[in-house]
Amino acid sequence: MSPGITEILFALGVGDRVVGVTDFCNYPEATKSIAKIGGLLNPSYETLITLKPDLIVHQPDSHKVDNFVEKLGIRGLPVSMLSLEQIFDTIQTIGAATGSDKKAGELIRQMKDEIQSYRTRLAGISTKSVLLVLGISNHSMRDIYGVGPNTYLDELLTIAGGENLLADSHSSYPKISKEFIIHKSPEVIIEVGPTRILTSEANISRKAGWKKFSTIRAVKNNAIHFVASDYVLIPGPRLINIIADFAKAIHPGVFQNVAPSTSGSTSK
Repeated sequence: MSPGITEILFALGVGDRVVGVTDFCNYPEATKSIAKIGGLLNPSYETLITLKPDLIVHQPDSHKVDNFVEKLGIRGLPVSMLSLEQIFDTIQTIGAATGSDKKAGELIRQMKDEIQSYRTRLAGISTKSVLLVLGISNHSMRDIYGVGPNTYLDELLTIAGGENLLADSHSSYPKISKEFIIHKSPEVIIEVGPTRILTSEANISRKAGWKKFSTIRAVKNNAIHFVASDYVLIPGPRLINIIADFAKAIHPGVFQNVAPSTSGSTSK
């Protein structure tokens, strides 16, 4: 019932047992031939009934799905993926529910080992202040929403050697003013979003918008980056790619030889 859950199922080697996914699940390629059941907020219960699933894996904040599985007596498995710890717990939970405990343990260890490799490589290297912006609107400079604390993106940013400019925010995804950004003057600005929004053409315009604020350190040092990928807003096994994208943007001198991620990330 979410792209992250679907990716975990395939990473655990049980993709051949997945009978339905949401309209937003498009990775890996095999998901394109699987029945679509709508979205989390508007699932097609008729389609779900027709598919006759033994298990529905979903996020815990969907009362509609909770009521549906209870009414029909289908086993529901609510999982949370708001933080790294929750993502790892979810992988283990789904592994246990699908008889893939061993594979789940191996996947978690592999992900943790890769995360540790970034921490090791950055040991002793000073962090840089980073403004992480959600590039989810075509009007980039009108409403600016940043990534704050208590999010997996904040954790990944820290692992990649960044110091989140919005670490003290009371909101996980606060709306921020241009005055605030000018005052704080981050060393690096990273906009993240889907490829359909952060196109090469759009990024030229977005970068020109930032250049109007010449006193910001990131602008003066040409440290404005765009991470355009479909996985960047999906908590799941590909979060390692997000760390790689962030690390190359924040510390290009250290990570210039890191292999590019496989799903079309761009950094300009």
